[in-house]
Amino acid sequence: MFFSRLREDIRNIIERDPAARNGWEVLTCYPGLHAIVAHRWAHACWRTGLKWLGRFIAHLARIVTGIEIHPGAAIGRRVFIDHGFGVVIGETAVIGDDCTIYQGVTLGGTTLVAGTKRHPTLERGVIVGAGAQVLGAFTVGEYAKIGSNAVVVKPVPAGATAVGNPAHIIQKEDQSRSARMFAAYGVTPNGDDPLSKALRGLIDHAARQDEQIERLTDTLRAAGLCCPRVEEGDKLDSEQLNRLVD
Repeated sequence: MFFSRLREDIRNIIERDPAARNGWEVLTCYPGLHAIVAHRWAHACWRTGLKWLGRFIAHLARIVTGIEIHPGAAIGRRVFIDHGFGVVIGETAVIGDDCTIYQGVTLGGTTLVAGTKRHPTLERGVIVGAGAQVLGAFTVGEYAKIGSNAVVVKPVPAGATAVGNPAHIIQKEDQSRSARMFAAYGVTPNGDDPLSKALRGLIDHAARQDEQIERLTDTLRAAGLCCPRVEEGDKLDSEQLNRLVD
């Protein structure tokens, strides 16, 4: 069982990481794999009541890999911790099969009540981008994506993408093949922030209104009415504002 799971993990990493050239390189040089293997030993000790031994194995793994996984956390199959330095996974966290976690991620808790579910649950296929903080006892749905440096404090629907601090949903996809495609660092192709979309819409609307006002004033002047011209410095530069939003 141990070696079959190990081979499965190695194949999974080779499929997801274009930098992985062969199984031997993955086995010897990937700290994410080392952390997962050590966690299986630590978790087995934890479940059989050998709490101190489980914590000690986890502590040694943290020293070697820079990845801290509490032995009480439940981690599924084919979980890939890429790069991994600075990853922290709390005691009651649950990570489903086929999840991907990048460096600097925290799956943390927001309560200090012992014996309760304090950490998040990631369902199958979730991708958590570098530096993201997922904090609280809620669920991130299947194949959801957490953008880099997002701070997630509430549930994320299945197939959705969350970005920002605090995180908000920018895209919700169906559970088709496209929703299950791998997205490095939780970045969704052609995904866009709704706040940026709204600001660009407002800028474009204001620019159109400026054009309409200018045409109206030209018409009034042509009719012989006195209308002061708008100074160049007072005009809206929509292109510049859109670049600032981007």
